[in-house]
Amino acid sequence: MSVPGHPRSHRMWLLYLILGVALLYAGLVSVAALSQTKMLFPAQLAAASSPALPRSAERLEVTTPDGERLVGVRLGRTSDAKPLLLGFGGNAWNADAMALYVHSLFPDHEVIAFHYRGYPPSTGEPSAQTLLADSLTIFDHEQQVRPRMVVAVGFSIGSGVAAYLAHHRSLAGLILVTPFDSLKALAREHFAWAPTSLLLRHHMPTIDLVRDRPTPSALIAAGRDTIVPARRSEPLRTAIPNLVLDRTIAETGHNDLYDHPAFAAAMREAMERFEAPAPR
Repeated sequence: MSVPGHPRSHRMWLLYLILGVALLYAGLVSVAALSQTKMLFPAQLAAASSPALPRSAERLEVTTPDGERLVGVRLGRTSDAKPLLLGFGGNAWNADAMALYVHSLFPDHEVIAFHYRGYPPSTGEPSAQTLLADSLTIFDHEQQVRPRMVVAVGFSIGSGVAAYLAHHRSLAGLILVTPFDSLKALAREHFAWAPTSLLLRHHMPTIDLVRDRPTPSALIAAGRDTIVPARRSEPLRTAIPNLVLDRTIAETGHNDLYDHPAFAAAMREAMERFEAPAPR
């Protein structure tokens, strides 16, 4: 029997303490690992913020190669002289709301956005891999319906999707808003205490997708972003070979960036540069 104050008693309590901390750590890691898909892709949260669309909006549907149904929206109809804006929103941003916002910035352009796989009313289960693959399905479908120039606009996690599209298809332009160099690096930022390299099942290596690609690109960041810190966007600046606009809105964060006049001005400047006649 251990006697209080005896050295063996102290060693036992220390052992119990270490074991308890280890079990607590293992529990936290397990919760983070098991809930990562819901944390990365809060589909129901995005669906709950669905806005009313104007009567002129057109509902779109695309069937993926594995039989899932993707639902989108088209706002505006323009001539082929102006590029189509294909939007990819943040992980909690409703696609309809994002399309309305982009169209408010560019009312003379056609805007298309789709609800990510697993985000109602789209079907299936969301993952980084399926979101990336679905971007090609959407692009190819729209090009079959009406071939034209396309500018991909990606916000936050959607910047990885837009970069993937630009890597695999020819685009007139690419706008990356609050982008990260990779989802793995971003996960390490927020979960430095966990072995994210071993546990992360979702991968978006944005920096590898934009490196050595000729697509004219714009990068817009928020100076006070705590969700995608500046150090996660910085590596992209040297990796993108054709960066036509690089702008940081200093006094904004990840979410209030969109309300700042300087952000709207940067978006419009990027489009002007994409649409400018090529020098002879």
